[in-house]
Amino acid sequence: MILDQIADKWSMMVREVLNEPKRFNAIKRQLDGVTQRVLTQTLRKLERNGMITRRVLPGRVLGVEYALSPLGQSLKEPFSTLFQWTLANIDTIEDCQRKFDTQHSH
Repeated sequence: MILDQIADKWSMMVREVLNEPKRFNAIKRQLDGVTQRVLTQTLRKLERNGMITRRVLPGRVLGVEYALSPLGQSLKEPFSTLFQWTLANIDTIEDCQRKFDTQHSH
C-alpha cells in the first residue's frame, strides 16, 4: 500500500529534513539513529514513489544530492501537521502503550 511506503517513520523524517537539497551524509547526520542501509532503502523507496529526486553532482568526486520533488512538496504541509501532532502527543501515546502492555501481559 502506498501509504505504508510514504508515511513510515524514516520516510516522514527524511521529508522533514529535505527543506533544501542535501547530500546523503547531510541527511544521515540530521536523522539520529538511522543506519546507512535503512537510509539508502528509504531514499530509494521515496525516489521510486516520486517523492524525491536524485541528482548526480558533477565533479571529480562522485556526489549525489536529494531533493523533494513537486509531488513530495505537496505532502509537506499535511505530513508536517501530522509530524507536529505526533511530537506533541508522544508522551501520552507512550503512556497509553505502557498501560495497555501492562494490562495485557499476563
